Amino acid sequence: MAIKKSAETLAAEPLALTDESMSTVDKVASKTVYATEAMATDAMGAQKPFLKALTHTEKTMTKTAEEMVSFGQGNLEAFTKAGQIWAAGVQELGKQMAATAQAQMDHTVATIKALTSVKSFKEAVDLQSTLARSTVEKAVAETGKFTDASLKLAEQAWAPVTARVTLAVEKFGRPA
Repeated sequence: MAIKKSAETLAAEPLALTDESMSTVDKVASKTVYATEAMATDAMGAQKPFLKALTHTEKTMTKTAEEMVSFGQGNLEAFTKAGQIWAAGVQELGKQMAATAQAQMDHTVATIKALTSVKSFKEAVDLQSTLARSTVEKAVAETGKFTDASLKLAEQAWAPVTARVTLAVEKFGRPA
C-alpha cells in the first residue's frame, strides 16, 4: 500500500519540477515550436501552387473575356456591313424596278396612241395582242432578272455574316 499512492493523493501534492524534468519540458516545448514552424512552412509551401494556379486561371479568364468582347465586336461589324450591302442592293433593285415599270408604261402609252389611229378592228386587235404578248414576255424576263439579282444580293449581304460563322466554328468549335 505504501508503494502505490492513490490518484487523490497525487493530485493533491504539488508537482516538484527537477532540473531533469525542466530539461524534458524545454525539449518538448522546443520540439513543439519546431514542429509548429515546420507545419507553417509546409502550409505556405502548399499555398504556392494554389496561388500559381489561381493566377493562371485569372489570366486565362481575362484573356477569354477579351477575346469574346473582340469577337462580339467583329460580329457587330459583320452585321452592320451586311445591313449596308442589303440596303444598297435593295435601293438598286428598286431603281431597276422603277425603270422597268416606266419603260412598260411608255410602251403602253405608245400602244394606246397607236390605237387611236387604227383604220380597222383587226389592226386594233393586233395592236392589243402585241401589247399583251410583249407585256407578258417582258414581265417573265424581268422577273427572272430580279430573282437572280435578289439571290445575288442575298449572297453578298450574308457573306460577312457567313465569314463570322466560319470563324466562330474554327475558333470555338475545337475541343479545349
